[in-house]
Amino acid sequence: MRQSIKIISIIIGILCLLYAQSLGSPDAVELVRLKFGGGSDWYNGPTELPNLAEFVRRNTGINAFATGRYVEPLDEELFNFPFIFMTGHGNCFFTAREANKLREYMESGGFLLVNDDYGMDASFRREIKKIFPDRELLEIPFDHEIYHSFYDFPNGLPKIHEHDGKPAQGFGIFIQGRMVLFYVYESDIADGWDEPEVHGDPPEKREQALKMGTNILLYVLTH
Repeated sequence: MRQSIKIISIIIGILCLLYAQSLGSPDAVELVRLKFGGGSDWYNGPTELPNLAEFVRRNTGINAFATGRYVEPLDEELFNFPFIFMTGHGNCFFTAREANKLREYMESGGFLLVNDDYGMDASFRREIKKIFPDRELLEIPFDHEIYHSFYDFPNGLPKIHEHDGKPAQGFGIFIQGRMVLFYVYESDIADGWDEPEVHGDPPEKREQALKMGTNILLYVLTH
């Protein structure tokens, strides 16, 4: 079974490379983060997205870049970005208008990647019910293509930081079969995107985190 999944992932990887080459210049994908209320440090890890973008460019040919730009839920330019990143250590909060706008963003083709940097889980699960009161966060099975879109992760999300010592888990929200939100829990892949001296992660951990980030972005661009 795993051998079959590996073969499929290689085929998907080749197709993604062809897709990346078809993008070419001047087409580009800007990686931005979400500024949100509630007191959490949404801005932490300023080198995370630039480092992920560099890794994606170097290994896939996709013209990804990050300049430190952020958007707020009510910004009109929210809809200009296919991929938005959210992270933090503590409380997050969305007003009713913000929740409605984020739902509209995802229903219209946008994708939100949420990384629990530790301590945001309870508030995020509370706030996601404002955005999608009629949907549940579903755990993503290991054979889902997000774990095999370019690199092969047969056991799902890599465990980058210990946190509570629980296994890493990925959860998603789906609309008409398309994953529109991916929630990274007990993994903290974003810390693995940071500069090596920030967290002291060994090179193999950082590489796993960057590869998983690449898989997520390729999933977004091909769906």
